[in-house]
Amino acid sequence: MPHISLPEHLPGITGLLEYSQETAQPIRDLTQLLLRGDNTLSQGERELIATIVSHRNGCVFCTNAHTAATDLLLGETETCEIMKQDIDQMPVSDKMKALLKIASLVQISGKAVTPAAVELAKSFGATDAEIHDTVLIAALFCLYNRYVDGMATFTPDPQSGFYQQLGERIVNHGYQRLPQGYDHLKKS
Repeated sequence: MPHISLPEHLPGITGLLEYSQETAQPIRDLTQLLLRGDNTLSQGERELIATIVSHRNGCVFCTNAHTAATDLLLGETETCEIMKQDIDQMPVSDKMKALLKIASLVQISGKAVTPAAVELAKSFGATDAEIHDTVLIAALFCLYNRYVDGMATFTPDPQSGFYQQLGERIVNHGYQRLPQGYDHLKKS
């Protein structure tokens, strides 16, 4: 049960962003820029970063939401599941594996990111901008995970189909508030 009164039809971060639209807008803008803006990392790769950090933080809502979005962007469901077990076994480039390891270090602590981890990513072709964006996305999702779990937001059952719909909304509409809002999601 949430610690404060939130819109009952909007679980996870969606309810928090709707509760405080004033603070939500900069959050939405930054997320849209980082995960959907022009970048040398694909949208799917950036969603992988959000997923691994959320998974390692134990944030069930964010893990399920971003796994669904990643799966849709990648067109398959295996990569996220493999990543959650062992980054080295993922069917992605060595550069992406190194960036995901940096994201995992950020999840532990910003100070856990070592020069060796950065040099490894660079040795596989990661640019300064890709390393920057990886660290920023990872740090941002640490904030989101703590926001969602710190407010004890409602987390739908993973089998309910909710996350598939949310993943589609993220992929098709990005991170900005829907123009019509979210009242259409209320159960009649």
